[in-house]
Amino acid sequence: MKQIIEYLRQIKEKGLYRELKYLEAAQGPYTVVEGKKVLLMASNNYLGLCNDERLKKAAMRTIEAYGVGAGGSRLTTGSYRLHKELEEKIAQFKGTESALVFNTGYMANVGTIAGIADKNWVIYSDELNHASIIDGCRLSRAKIVVYRHCDASNLLKKARQFQGAPGLIVTDGVFSMDGDIAPLEDIVEIAKRYSCLVMVDDAHATGVLGPNGAGTADYFGLKDEIDIQMGTLSKALASEGGYVAGKKYLIDYLRHRARSFIYSTALAPATVAVSLASLDIVRKEPELRKRLLENARWFQKQLISLGFKVMESKTAIIPIIIGDADKAVQFSKRLFEAGIYIPAIRPPTVPRGTSRLRVTLMATHTKDDLNYALEKIKKVGQRLGIIK
Repeated sequence: MKQIIEYLRQIKEKGLYRELKYLEAAQGPYTVVEGKKVLLMASNNYLGLCNDERLKKAAMRTIEAYGVGAGGSRLTTGSYRLHKELEEKIAQFKGTESALVFNTGYMANVGTIAGIADKNWVIYSDELNHASIIDGCRLSRAKIVVYRHCDASNLLKKARQFQGAPGLIVTDGVFSMDGDIAPLEDIVEIAKRYSCLVMVDDAHATGVLGPNGAGTADYFGLKDEIDIQMGTLSKALASEGGYVAGKKYLIDYLRHRARSFIYSTALAPATVAVSLASLDIVRKEPELRKRLLENARWFQKQLISLGFKVMESKTAIIPIIIGDADKAVQFSKRLFEAGIYIPAIRPPTVPRGTSRLRVTLMATHTKDDLNYALEKIKKVGQRLGIIK
């Protein structure tokens, strides 16, 4: 108990203590946080579908037909026809033979990696991979070889060192805190040379990148070269859950080996129905992701012109690097007072000295919204001495 109290004291002193802010309205360009209407600039609701009438109606129709709970795990009483339809639609969307739906993206990563690899394997993991990938690697008991972020030459060097053992190269497609894209073309080439499987976490690329919105494999034209395509239904698709897509034998194997799938109650039917409807919108309305990415490019250029240190990003994630954790918190607090919600991101989520405001845009943000945000960000940045 003393250690727990001391830990809390220390993180408070270092400006790393976290408190929850509670939303009181749907996530759209604007929402209500603790009674205050704010411009929401930090949601993963990339396509702006969280409050879409079509999705709400799909959920309500399904509740009327199926009720509200799944009633059991997928392998007992929890598998509905809707689950099968969703897995078939995901496989079609990703261009694979089959797919398996998990309750969260975290569970998809942990269950897949730990289900495939064991102590005889070597897993090559990007140093900035998501925590769920890291935890899946640890649970597998495989040898974990960390390579420098998006550094194909460093990955190649390490693959040479451990050639011969069964290998898995795992990477985020889009890195959630930096907004950059993994060099999949180089990764696939290295994997072929050293007979490794490739797994890509497309949580932040699904619905956003590629000519069909199918993620980074779609973006690079490599859908046939990626062995394991993982993603979430809870960001651009505005629903809940995660998925893994790949060869039929792989999905059959995971159905028997992924503990996070086997031992979890299934997603509720209404949630599955929302995912099905969202995938239809992604397919039929490419203008949503086009508008999103155009706005993101424009907003990034404006921030750079104001003098902010902004990491290069080709996605809807735009990190404004502040550096000091306390200053990042103060920046976020003052923006909130001005009616803009952008939480500060601090260690351990990002490396020490790189605390930031993680701006994420939605397809439903207007230019007026973005100009208003720029005006307030500029004013607060000047007051805190971050820009002149």
